[in-house]
Amino acid sequence: MRIVVVNPNTTASMTRKIGEAARLVASPGTTIVAVNPLSGPASIEGFYDGALAVPGLLSLMADHREGSAAPGDAFVIGCFDDTGLDAARCLTDKPVIGIGEAAFHMASMLGRRFSVVTTLSRSVAGIEANLTSYGLMARCGRVRATDIPVLDLEDPRSGARGKIDDEINAALKQDHADVIVLGCAGMADLAADLSRQFGVPVIDGVAAAVKLGEAMAGLGLKTSKRGAYAVPREK
Repeated sequence: MRIVVVNPNTTASMTRKIGEAARLVASPGTTIVAVNPLSGPASIEGFYDGALAVPGLLSLMADHREGSAAPGDAFVIGCFDDTGLDAARCLTDKPVIGIGEAAFHMASMLGRRFSVVTTLSRSVAGIEANLTSYGLMARCGRVRATDIPVLDLEDPRSGARGKIDDEINAALKQDHADVIVLGCAGMADLAADLSRQFGVPVIDGVAAAVKLGEAMAGLGLKTSKRGAYAVPREK
């Protein structure tokens, strides 16, 4: 099985981190291909960056469709905003999974209430809109911003880990969260350690999406081409 993980931003070091997180949880026999576009925003922080990232994302999706040299059996969109998810599902009948949607659903099955810890405050509105769209806003205690720029997650001098710890503490005490969702693919390498530290499930969307992709592809499930995700018409 081949799962193509598309990081919609152009930062190759983040793509490597996402790919490593995906490979850690992938089953034997599953190949992870992690890619990013060559043009577009270096990070996705809010609606504007997300819009700029969609053309590059769709181009990479097209490169790995059935009939290409390296087709995917499932696709993961490696941005917590689920950038371009609906459009991507129109391009293929293979499962296409956003790491945000995957994390929310998995969290909702591990506790009655979860909170999200993300990067910048400007990202909160988009995450809340997705939660409402997915029908899971009522299960979310709060979307918490650490006000860490995405690229600073890779800088050990940024103090990012301490800020994430502080927001998780607040989510457990103030939101009464049973589960924590990490709201950025750049946090993927922290989930296991944070879960041990705080004694609650801490969900990384990359891992959640890879396992859901394996399950869907293994069951032979495909994206419906009836209705909203129908193949785009020639124009």
